[in-house]
Formats: sequence, C-alpha cells, structure tokens
Amino acid sequence: MTGDDGGTGGSVLRALRVIEAVAAAGDGVTAKAIARRLGCPLPTAYRALGTLVEEGYLVRLHAVRGYGLGYRVAELHRSLTAQVRPSAAVRAVLADLHSGVGAAAYLAVLRDVDVVVAEIDRCADHPGAVDLRVGEPAPAHATALGKAVLAGLAPAALADVLGQRGLVPLTPRTVADRRALDRELLRVRTAGAAVEVEEFHRGVAGIAVAVRGPGGVPAGAIGVSITRAEFGARRWELEHAVREAADRAGRAGTAIAT
Repeated sequence: MTGDDGGTGGSVLRALRVIEAVAAAGDGVTAKAIARRLGCPLPTAYRALGTLVEEGYLVRLHAVRGYGLGYRVAELHRSLTAQVRPSAAVRAVLADLHSGVGAAAYLAVLRDVDVVVAEIDRCADHPGAVDLRVGEPAPAHATALGKAVLAGLAPAALADVLGQRGLVPLTPRTVADRRALDRELLRVRTAGAAVEVEEFHRGVAGIAVAVRGPGGVPAGAIGVSITRAEFGARRWELEHAVREAADRAGRAGTAIAT
C-alpha cells in the first residue's frame, strides 16, 4: 500500500492492513514502524491508528509507547467460534471420544468453501495437532478431517474448496497433487474413513469419518489425532471409536453447525 489511498474502499483496506501489521509486530509497535511496513505517509498511519483505537480494534499502550490489538478483535473471534460451535450433545460426543481413546478429538464443518474446526476436546496429555484451532480453517487436503469432508463433496463443490487455498505442501508427505488427492479421496469414499500420517505435522497422525446430516449428506467430520508412533498399533481401535462417534453425532440431527 502506497500513498494516501482515497475513497471508502481505500480507507477500509488501509485499516485492515494496519490491524494486520499491528498483529504481526506485537504490542508496542509505533506509528513510524507501521508507516514503514505499509509504505504510507506517517500522517496517514496516524489517522488510521487513531480511528482504530477509537473503535476498539487497537489500543494505545502508553507503558511501551506503541500500539497493540484491541479487545474488539477478541470479541469478533468469540462471535465466530460461537457461530460454528456444535450443540451440547455433539460436544459430549467429542468429550466421550477423547476420554475413551485417550486422544484429542475434533469436529470440522464445511463453512461455504472452507473446512473449519468447530470444536476440539483435548488436554495436556493428549494435545493432538496444536495448530488446529476452533473457528479457523483446516488445510483440508492435509488433514484427515478435511479429507473426510472433501470425499463427500460433488465435483464442483470440491473444486471450489480446493481452489480457495490450494494444495500447499506442509510436510514432505502432504498430498499436494490434484490427481493424487483425487485417488486418495476415492480411497476415503470406499473405506468410509480418512487417514493422514505426518501430512499436516511431522510426528502426528489422524483418522476421521464424515458426519452425515439429513438425507445422508455430509455435514462435517469427526476425528482424532495422536502421535505417529502410536498410530500404527492403534489404527483400527481408533477407527472403530471414530465411526461410532460420527454415527452418534449424525443421529443428533440438526446439532452440527454449518
């Protein structure tokens, strides 16, 4: 971004870029640093910062003489997680799965063209894939949760979802080729369960099963993740437990958030 972009669209974009810059820099970033980062005049940065502070999206931190993220950002995130959060019945299914198999348990839903993590039940002993967070998209091609959802999509919808973020190779084992992924999804449809081994993170493996909504249409997926070292010996035990959990969640009817 250069210059003092005119118009409402330019002002909105500038404000968003300022918020992103403050988030990246952390508490205490100065107006001069923001202006340098965004390539805009210092008065322009000050105007944007002042408006964002007034609206609560940023705070002026006097102790460190700089800016930080404001609390309205956290409010927005809470609103998003509330919108995708499943019912108490489905949360109970995840809690039972977690405690029953001793593995972090997840629910993902399809939100337009993103596979979004809707709920996680885990603990310090079973942290699972720590980079999966409620309210955030999961890399659908690189996670068992994502592949379980993708396998149930019609071709046009599948293309839309994959086109949103692409097939980014996250580890040497990530399926980052469309033809290879299509073959993998065919295996998922045939088996009724999706597996990933170190495709998302080194040392982590997972298994997931689609949750069927009304008419048998996939409404999301339930899965677990554990260490790669454990997975080989426990794969079938975990699959059985995940299938039962997905079936229970499906029977909850409208409980899955979409």
